[in-house]
Amino acid sequence: MSDTISDKVIEIIAEQAVLEPSDVTMTQTLEDLGIDSMGLVEAIFAIEEAFDIQVPFNANEPEKSDFDISSVSAIVAAVRGLVAEQRA
Repeated sequence: MSDTISDKVIEIIAEQAVLEPSDVTMTQTLEDLGIDSMGLVEAIFAIEEAFDIQVPFNANEPEKSDFDISSVSAIVAAVRGLVAEQRA
């Protein structure tokens, strides 16, 4: 199941970066991938829809959000946590 979450998050991020999922690594940042703030917001909406979760992210103040967007692996970990919370 965790791999499914990881694969789907990478697929969403890759779509925003206009890349193939195989070109996205867990250590990359959104900046590395060329994703701007608008792409980030679109990716968050897609993640919320794909996993039926509410992402605690404020686009106006991303540094104050409880959702870590520092790297692809951080986003995957945050989504896993939100999915686990929702199912608990």
